[in-house]
Amino acid sequence: MRKQKTTSSIRETIEAVVIAFLIAIVIRTFIIQAFKIPSGSMLETLQIGDHILVNKIVLGTPVDIPFTNISLFRMPGLRKPGRGEIIVFKYPEDTKRDFIKRVIAIGGDTVESRDKVVYVNGRKLVEPYVQHVDPDIRPRGADPRDNFGPITVPEGSVFVMGDNRDQSYDSRFWGFVDLDKIKGDAVIIYWSWDSTKSWPRFNRIGKIVK
Repeated sequence: MRKQKTTSSIRETIEAVVIAFLIAIVIRTFIIQAFKIPSGSMLETLQIGDHILVNKIVLGTPVDIPFTNISLFRMPGLRKPGRGEIIVFKYPEDTKRDFIKRVIAIGGDTVESRDKVVYVNGRKLVEPYVQHVDPDIRPRGADPRDNFGPITVPEGSVFVMGDNRDQSYDSRFWGFVDLDKIKGDAVIIYWSWDSTKSWPRFNRIGKIVK
């Protein structure tokens, strides 16, 4: 009798673990996913060591075979990404990697930069989130960091840039992001670790990403 109870208890434990695992996979695949910020391309908005949650429902997301980069299909979103949103997407030049940047222009927009000032459809963008750490301005033709365009964003794509504008590798260099490569929009910082101080940044936990 005791052996039967022990066997039943083990079976129930295994079933509970399997169910919990499957629920976690469903949530990660279709609803929300955690990401860690590995670089400083989005400073000061996002710090190295910030851990964020990304909403996959609103913008839709590619559905991959779990723990692989093989896409099965794309979940339809409730809307398309808008200008100013911070999104996570599959890096176009290596879809095994995820990038996070801010949407600057959407399909049909004309975007350009003149001496580090960005214009969309001929209007200067007000970008309080941007930081510049290099006072030098690279001339047009040297590279597209400070001067580029005007270029028109194709329909079905977005143009993205990092907030740490002088130290971000983004659409200025490798082009547009197809909408079907977008994994979701950044929502909230749920944890932040300062590796230089080996201490949590408690003041960042719970901060809305915007």
